[in-house]
Amino acid sequence: MELVRATEAAAIRAVPWIGRGDKNAADGAAVDAMRKFLSTVEFQGEVVIGEGEKDEAPMLFNGEIVGNGRGPLCDIAVDPIDGTSLTAAGRQNALSVIAVADRGTMYNPKEVFYMEKIVAGPSAKGVLDLERPIGENIRALAKALGKTVEDMNIAVLDRPRHDRLIAEIRESGAGTELLLDGDVAGGINAALETGRIDMCVGIGGTPEGIITACAIKGLDGVMQTRLHPRNDEERQKAIDAGHDLGRVLTQDDLVRTENTFFVCTGVTDGGLVKGVDRERDRITTDSVVLRARSGTFRRVTAEHRADKWLGEGA
Repeated sequence: MELVRATEAAAIRAVPWIGRGDKNAADGAAVDAMRKFLSTVEFQGEVVIGEGEKDEAPMLFNGEIVGNGRGPLCDIAVDPIDGTSLTAAGRQNALSVIAVADRGTMYNPKEVFYMEKIVAGPSAKGVLDLERPIGENIRALAKALGKTVEDMNIAVLDRPRHDRLIAEIRESGAGTELLLDGDVAGGINAALETGRIDMCVGIGGTPEGIITACAIKGLDGVMQTRLHPRNDEERQKAIDAGHDLGRVLTQDDLVRTENTFFVCTGVTDGGLVKGVDRERDRITTDSVVLRARSGTFRRVTAEHRADKWLGEGA
């Protein structure tokens, strides 16, 4: 619940910037709020997956120490707003996200910005294989889910790099759910097996991949990834750092412990959580909390007095 307060604060502080076209202002407001509330959490956290380096404040930077200095040693992955462009444009599916695991257990592929990903729910165990063509994976998962291929819906970030992938999905007979930004929500929705999305695939950010892995462990889902360097220079940096670029990594490789927490709060409305809503003197937030060790999925709806947020917040 302490972590939820941090994502709630970040989401609430981002609200004035929804639809204003300034994604940096939205992100800065969310970062400042998250940093303030993380300082009260009973742990000794180190940001392993952050948004920037120390000289690029107000980003929560890699190596930053958060928490009140007491309690367990933890790795932290943060994204105060997953979907800054969505927030700036007033579009759906922007989230504030934190993932936490035991110290030293989060994979840190800082040399490579992107990774290939395929994510689905528990039915995909022993079924999906990142190294197979997407059509084969769709047909195999459809069989495991007891669905026709035509009923399958595959989430993909809407990017030029995915033009061929999108075409192959549609050639298989499946439909696509094109994501404008933020593939964390897409992966979680696929793992839940309760909504429109059956699988999330494509090349996305490595920070989002680590965060998603914490959620997938809590949902007992399936995630496979492989690092995807953008150019020869990045490829060489990854090799020099000891990364095996051909290796397929699962959620258990990305986060090597079952003691994980994933927390998100909606900034704008989406399929996973509702966005922040203000009505008169009340602000309502919608959050999800996942814990891998206990297999717990909690949905937290909170009402906040708006006057407490007019000044410094509470």
